[in-house]
Amino acid sequence: MTERHPGGYRQHRRRPIGKRDPDERKDDYDEVWAEKWDDEHLAEQGERCMDCGTPTCMGGCPIGNIIPDWNDLVHRDDWKRALERLHATNNFPEFTGYNCPAPCENSCVLAYNDDPVTIKSIERAIADRGWEEGWIQPEPPEQRTDYEVAIVGSGPAGLSAAQQLNRAGHHVTVFERADEIGGLMRYGIPDQKFAKDRVERRVDQLREEGITFETNAEIGGNVPVERIEDGFDASVIAVGAQKPIDLDLPGRELDGIHFAMDYLTQQNRRNARKDVPGPDIDAEGKNVVVLGGGDTGADCVATAHRQGAEQVVQIELLPKPPVERPPGNPWPDQPQTYKKTYAQEEGAIEEYNVDTNAFVDTDGDGVVDTLEADRVIWEEGGEGPPEKKVSESNLEIPADLVILAIGFEAPESSPFEPLGVEVEEDGTLATDEDMMTTADGVFAAGDAERGPSLIVWAIGSGRDVARHVDLHLTGETDLPPSLETPNEPLVQ
Repeated sequence: MTERHPGGYRQHRRRPIGKRDPDERKDDYDEVWAEKWDDEHLAEQGERCMDCGTPTCMGGCPIGNIIPDWNDLVHRDDWKRALERLHATNNFPEFTGYNCPAPCENSCVLAYNDDPVTIKSIERAIADRGWEEGWIQPEPPEQRTDYEVAIVGSGPAGLSAAQQLNRAGHHVTVFERADEIGGLMRYGIPDQKFAKDRVERRVDQLREEGITFETNAEIGGNVPVERIEDGFDASVIAVGAQKPIDLDLPGRELDGIHFAMDYLTQQNRRNARKDVPGPDIDAEGKNVVVLGGGDTGADCVATAHRQGAEQVVQIELLPKPPVERPPGNPWPDQPQTYKKTYAQEEGAIEEYNVDTNAFVDTDGDGVVDTLEADRVIWEEGGEGPPEKKVSESNLEIPADLVILAIGFEAPESSPFEPLGVEVEEDGTLATDEDMMTTADGVFAAGDAERGPSLIVWAIGSGRDVARHVDLHLTGETDLPPSLETPNEPLVQ
């Protein structure tokens, strides 16, 4: 067993698992990440963990991953125990290891004045090693109850709730309106960022644990909502928050303007050799404008590169963040700083402080050709929010294809109203402190309950709702919570 050096952070610099060369990777849909690493590399990175008296990394993790433990276990070459420690708090560590923005790293004590531990790389490597070694196996319950639970939605929240409730012995059925299980993990996140075989093997694991999956099953559509009410003892709504934010601007009705999820889903379906419904959205040879500077916008930029776009411009209304933490944004708060995305590494034009005014069809064929905008500056307005002022008007940006990636609002619809499920003003499902909606026995989790958020929050929400459902059905529960709830058995 490797001896641990208590000052490893002084001996080794931060060195996360790298990416492939941008010029090489932007021509294919293989994952951008480096394919392999060596154990010594990760052991050194694990040694950088400081044995903090107060591990602020855990406070930064929404599901309370016990990060120092598995950092140390990887350093000691005890990968199997590291996997067990990771699975104790996270059902799907590869989902987060590949896709989480790693708020834990931003909260690492080293991040106060140094480079943080490569927590995300180590998490990813532990999960990958678990699959390679065959350590991740189905874990069906030893005993079954007579309770039937429905899960509506198969994203990270729905799948984590399903696995937890199934392991408590309940009979679980997951309903998914798409033709494949996984929610946005399947069709929303591009293949170059997350290969879909990683979703498929988790679904296979859950199926072998005894969970039933029904695809092409839309509640309130081809599946009557009464089936949820009459056929199950409890249900969890985990349909996400996929209603996109739109722009009510002149020219919005033109062809060539599409929502990000429609665009990304089409390419994922093409890669999976599936039929692609709706008008074909393809960036080949086009001037592409992506509105929105977040992760979804970056995924659209990267996809446009791979489709052979002539030019890609990514537009953000707000100013470019500073490289260093600004005043009023101290550690361990999440840093409001600039970080180049994997998509921008591959080449694209970044435009900040640009306010879109209209979409224009210059040749009269009904298809967008130009985006009209103003360049703005933001001035502090005393005690109020910053004021937006025009610094340069009537900008014209070539735009044969415009992708709207400016965020999401809430669930797309609520077919659960016949059950008595009420909706908040912001469109999310109204729940009480036990995550139950206004309909008895109907719970909500993930983005459908909390609004648009991160994968890691969704997994934690799924674990927590499973705990409340188990308590509702049996009067007690030993299911573990996420960081948000007390860590003791609950009894009614």
